[in-house]
Amino acid sequence: MSELLELRDLSVNYAGARSDLPAVRGVNLRLAPGEKLGLAGESGCGKSTVAMSVLRLLPKTATVDGEILLDGEDVRTMSWGRLRAVRWAGASVVFQGAMHALNPVRRVGEQIAEPMLVHSPQSPSQVRARVRELLNQVELPAAKANAFPHELSGGQKQRVMIAMALACEPRLVIADEPTTALDVIVQAQVLDLLTRLVTEQHLGLIMISHDLAVLAATCERLAIMYQGEIVEEGESRALIADPRHPHTQALAAAFPTVGDPAYRYAPATSSPLGLPDPPATGPAEPLLRTEDLRVTFHGRNRETTHAVAGVNLTVHGGEILALVGQSGSGKTTLARTILGLQPPTSGRVIFDGEPLPTQSSALRAYRRQVQLVLQDPTSALNPRHSVYEAVAEGLRIHRLDGDERERVAAALAAAELRPPEEFMPVLPQQLSGGQRQRVVIAGALALEPRLLVADEPVASLDASVRGEILALLLRLRARLGLAALVITHDLGLAWNIADRVAVMYRGELVESGPVDEVLADPRHDYTRALLAALPDPGPAPEGGAKYAVGSRRSERTV
Repeated sequence: MSELLELRDLSVNYAGARSDLPAVRGVNLRLAPGEKLGLAGESGCGKSTVAMSVLRLLPKTATVDGEILLDGEDVRTMSWGRLRAVRWAGASVVFQGAMHALNPVRRVGEQIAEPMLVHSPQSPSQVRARVRELLNQVELPAAKANAFPHELSGGQKQRVMIAMALACEPRLVIADEPTTALDVIVQAQVLDLLTRLVTEQHLGLIMISHDLAVLAATCERLAIMYQGEIVEEGESRALIADPRHPHTQALAAAFPTVGDPAYRYAPATSSPLGLPDPPATGPAEPLLRTEDLRVTFHGRNRETTHAVAGVNLTVHGGEILALVGQSGSGKTTLARTILGLQPPTSGRVIFDGEPLPTQSSALRAYRRQVQLVLQDPTSALNPRHSVYEAVAEGLRIHRLDGDERERVAAALAAAELRPPEEFMPVLPQQLSGGQRQRVVIAGALALEPRLLVADEPVASLDASVRGEILALLLRLRARLGLAALVITHDLGLAWNIADRVAVMYRGELVESGPVDEVLADPRHDYTRALLAALPDPGPAPEGGAKYAVGSRRSERTV
């Protein structure tokens, strides 16, 4: 079979202030029509640089060497006119982050039509018909063409991006992190859609991700990148079952298998601090509970949305409770209500035996004890404030006694940013993703809270960094007796660190209990659907349960 894409000894260097920075070194890859290739690696390994080089989408500071053969023609030597014809029509890209890639002030139908108007001018009626056809291909109703991006869910926006990529009938599609930040059910739907389109239209697909399980469940072959090089390549199931390179092994270990006892209280970490012993079982006093909590929103045309519908939830002292559910299930609204940021329509929030205060001074004192850890550390931190200023901000708001510098140093040390003096003057952009998340956690710890509310604390982090942050949460619980309500759509996270799990669906708490019981023997159909949507990277672990992606049922193998 003739190759659709072939990279021969591809190298990319970026011009730096003092010397060139090698981003990609000697990469050789091949892709045939109808084949799916997964390109895996962490941020900065060069995988997106490889993908963008295929259509010469790299910045002017990049120097590209080697050959990039698309249908036998070297992209590097194409004229601008030829390159313009190849983009979208010969190969297209599903860019990472649909929310940022789509124009917020243009209707999605216009954005899907744009590549067609540029590459093959057609009559308005032909364009409208083609847009309807593309929306149908990605399983969206034709009426969504008139919607603005903010009126669509995350999964719907991702489908629009796929429709744009297919607009000019390309033979090659490059999908850059197409399922990042999507919940497991929407993720499974997007993966199924990509697989179906490749089969029906005989496309070539390069899919980029740091999640080996997602790639192995979708692609026949995997290539692992590390520090700009391909360090391992092979058939997906074989590579997952027997990874040879240490980096491949680390990526495979970063995402736990739900049902495997080896992953309970054991996130992947290389920290010399190790992992604490599993918590001792036994009754603990309730620290926080909600009683028949309800939050109702009234929209236009008298539409009513019951975001939280009669939730009774309990978090015990020193406990990690995972609140799981897909996007729109009400998890974040429940968390905002617990924090006093959203007034409840009815019901109560009880903390340490006392109702949630409503007066500003009492509410401030309450929030000192219940601290929020936001999802995206990059947007949570002010880029102009040093680490010291970021951590000290809460201390100044709450006017705590004692030496401010000592408190900041203690908080940074508790978040394992040591020595703290070295981190204090640093700006957020000078830190790695994991270090930024530790700064956010340090800002919460500075106030000596009793409960952390962590909203998707590792969703935006690389695979190895994810394990380090989860291990940190376990050590904080063991060392400080800190309780945590962790909001997530990631059942692997719940299996990794949580004592109990609560499952939300359409505003209701449909199932809760110890993680081992709920995830090993789910009772509610929705919990079974969440487990069935998990990616299946390979054979089931010996002696453990494992759930397959796309099967529409949970299949437990012992």
